[in-house]
Amino acid sequence: MIRKLARSLALVVLATVACTAYAEVEKPKLIVAVGGKSLFYYLPLTVAERLGYFKDEGLDITIADFPGGAKALQSLVGGSADLVSGAYEHTINMQAKQQMIKSVVVQGRYSGIVLGLSKEKAATYKSPKDLKGLKLGVTAPGSSTNMFINTLLAKDGLKPDAVSIIGVGVGSGAVAAMQMHHIDGMANLDPVPNLLEVSGDMVVVVDTRKPEGQQYVYGNDYAAGVIYTKEDFVAKNPKTIQAFVNAMVRALRWIQKATPEQIVATVPPEYYGDAKAMYRVALGKNFAAISPDGKMTMKAAENVYATLKTFEPSVQQAGKIDLSRTFDNRFVMEALKKYP
Repeated sequence: MIRKLARSLALVVLATVACTAYAEVEKPKLIVAVGGKSLFYYLPLTVAERLGYFKDEGLDITIADFPGGAKALQSLVGGSADLVSGAYEHTINMQAKQQMIKSVVVQGRYSGIVLGLSKEKAATYKSPKDLKGLKLGVTAPGSSTNMFINTLLAKDGLKPDAVSIIGVGVGSGAVAAMQMHHIDGMANLDPVPNLLEVSGDMVVVVDTRKPEGQQYVYGNDYAAGVIYTKEDFVAKNPKTIQAFVNAMVRALRWIQKATPEQIVATVPPEYYGDAKAMYRVALGKNFAAISPDGKMTMKAAENVYATLKTFEPSVQQAGKIDLSRTFDNRFVMEALKKYP
């Protein structure tokens, strides 16, 4: 009887704590759009969800998965999503179009994007000019993988229309497109490139999973995957944003201390299917790309801006971009007090 009473009291306490947490945030139910949830690019989001960190912060999160970042952005602009797990580049692009969105926490400090070509095309590849005329797959037109190709082309003075861009998604469709020779190569994110490397269907020619590849394409400081939302949403819902960032920072800190086995055990089994060992190998290739603390630096923002100015017409024509309005570190700094 005493044990049952203790359990009942414990449940009441937990329910009270949960209700209090929900009452503190302005918008406890959130829809988060993501362009390829299973990608290592967005691993911190999955970890926060799977370990219950959002619930601990009084949030009820629904994650809407799209085939690419451009589609996820559209859902935010259209009002069907509250936040996006996507590329930081979009915050600058949208300001150039007079729409203010901002990053509130960084998930990736390297882009982690890989350019791979068929064996035949890779054998003659020496620099981005050799991409001219090729059919290249990306997660979705207008996504970060598309921008990655545009960045490479600009290095050799080529415009984006020097290649044919084809959206192939982030999963089995992308793998099949390469294996069936529908495309000459692709820019994508793990686990897709790792699968194609191992199968021998693709040869990696540019690899930003590695520091040297990141340096070649973008320079030192960079910001890749982030959580962004509309500027006015941040202003109206600061407690909600703080709760969300708390969960994300907690996930980032957990990842830094976790073993590969613990991380693999945390993600959904469908992320790796029958290739669990291969997924673990891919994790090792991408671990350095994950932000250790979620902070953005102005230098990183400046490097992304400089990259976009090499090929993006809207950014080139926009005049000066106010980078201070594209990110907000306040919530991360507060979260790091809770999860140092």
